[in-house]
Amino acid sequence: MSSASTVLPQADAAFSDKSRKAIWAASIGNLLEWYDFGVYAYLATLIAAKFFPNTDATASLLAAFAAYGVGFLARPLGGIVIGRLGDTRGRKAALVLTIFMMAFGTVGIGVLPSYDSIGIWAPILLVLLRIIQGIAAGGEWGTSTAFIVEWAPPARRGLFGSFQQVSTAGGSLLGSATAAVLTSLFSDAAMLEWGWRVPFLLGAVLLIVGVYMRWNVDETPSYEASREAAADAPVVSGFPLGALAFGFTIFWTVAYYTLLAWMPSFTQRFAGLTPSEALWSNTIGLVAMVIAIPVWGALSDRVGRRPLLMASALGIGILAWPLFSLMAQGGGFALVLPIQILFGVLLALYSGPGPAAISEIFPTHLRSTWMSVGYTLAVAVFGGFAPFIATWLIRETGSPVSPTYLYLVPAAIVSLLVILRLKETAGSKLH
Repeated sequence: MSSASTVLPQADAAFSDKSRKAIWAASIGNLLEWYDFGVYAYLATLIAAKFFPNTDATASLLAAFAAYGVGFLARPLGGIVIGRLGDTRGRKAALVLTIFMMAFGTVGIGVLPSYDSIGIWAPILLVLLRIIQGIAAGGEWGTSTAFIVEWAPPARRGLFGSFQQVSTAGGSLLGSATAAVLTSLFSDAAMLEWGWRVPFLLGAVLLIVGVYMRWNVDETPSYEASREAAADAPVVSGFPLGALAFGFTIFWTVAYYTLLAWMPSFTQRFAGLTPSEALWSNTIGLVAMVIAIPVWGALSDRVGRRPLLMASALGIGILAWPLFSLMAQGGGFALVLPIQILFGVLLALYSGPGPAAISEIFPTHLRSTWMSVGYTLAVAVFGGFAPFIATWLIRETGSPVSPTYLYLVPAAIVSLLVILRLKETAGSKLH
């Protein structure tokens, strides 16, 4: 197989203002949506106490993480419905819809009465709002990825596609940082009483900023050229490609939600960190990841997507068990922080080229629907319940590091096998 450099065309002399505006609008909206969707995980222990009171703290946390996972179960529905809307009515219409839905779900959680006030209705309504968020997130990921990659110059799809993951990780970073600041400023009692609501209420900003930016952008040139094909294409015609996207995503989502969303809970319970230290360590690890993502995305335009994707899966798969074992022995913040930074950089190896690589699997007229379906199904099955599965595995095995060798490593093997089947697409023309 010839190297990516032999097919890589010359980079566009100038990246148009229209393209920059479109990618900026998609990225900012994406950042705000993933802040809204992800902040739940960083406040899981408080949400457990407010909505799932139980004398067994582990059982309460499991219930809170189960509600977190329900949002992921709803994502395939959003991927199918909103992804299809993106292919038949336009990326722009789909992206505006996801903004409205995510804002409604997030602010709704922020004003929702607790179990003490309305009893069983509190967890029921919480789950319903997580479902609304999940539908929005399911439509957001694939559509925003398609939108950004389709606006990017052919020679720089790795770099500009990586902005989708920069904004996604940036949303998680913003959520983690917000939770860290609040837990540092307010007492545990204040956070339990009202402080946990603040990050959700800030989601109202999404509606103002996101809708304004997305309403004022144009459709992608690739979509406009394929509009007729999208309307005429049989819905099932992209199934084999969607299956590839599913396998491609398994390691990506398991690693992301194990190493980021679940990590603060692990480091508090087993590595000796305080709640504030756990959140700050996680936040700094996310900063390292956000910085590294565009670096690896740009590199994939030169050396290809596949070498970086394989390096990420191999690196994390090999190092997860020994590093988690080291953290579980104690050592505190000084030990956990460099490990989280390392994991952030290794995960960025996948997240940098990932959006371009998964987009390049599909023709334009099927991209939004089947990329959304493949990705969101994998996330729903393997990623959203990662914190729940990790907590359950620890309880069942008695080993705090069992999620690494029973969950993370097998996921890496599956995605490696899929990557080996994919053709190198760096620099090739979108079809």
